[in-house]
Amino acid sequence: MKKLLTICALLVTTTTGYADTSDQQKTAAADVLSLAGDKIGVASLVQAKKGVIIRISVIGLTPGYHGFHLHSAGACDANTGFKSAKGHVGKIPGAHGMHNSDGPEAGDLPNLFVNSDGTANAEIFAGRVSLGGEKHNLLDADGSAFIIHENPDDHTTQPIGGAGGRVACGIVTGS
Repeated sequence: MKKLLTICALLVTTTTGYADTSDQQKTAAADVLSLAGDKIGVASLVQAKKGVIIRISVIGLTPGYHGFHLHSAGACDANTGFKSAKGHVGKIPGAHGMHNSDGPEAGDLPNLFVNSDGTANAEIFAGRVSLGGEKHNLLDADGSAFIIHENPDDHTTQPIGGAGGRVACGIVTGS
């Protein structure tokens, strides 16, 4: 019992720094679109004390891991293959990837895993971005977008971890 209480105390101590207890928590959302322009999912974002909590739910993607990044422009033009979303938030030439000693970039996120039925549900903590703060504001003048790539991100290869083409996009909008 004493060991369980110690573990619970450690969990409370290590997680309380990430919850925003203010009455005015900043939030944002995104509809996730396929290259065909169909809505295939939604994402919600909540500002925490040291970053942003992202919840995403999508359908209709190829099973397996997919690169998942935050891009620096709030634009999802399928005619450009979603290149309208520009590069990653906090782009640092040569610094892409979780395994990069010069990175990662603020827009680098863990891969998104899609189940065999084409669905994915994930909750991710992005500690290098914000919803209105000074740290890589996702709601700045030109906004931001989620991009889901066709392949997994190896977290090393430049500039996008070998993740391939952009297959889905969602514009982040404040609420």
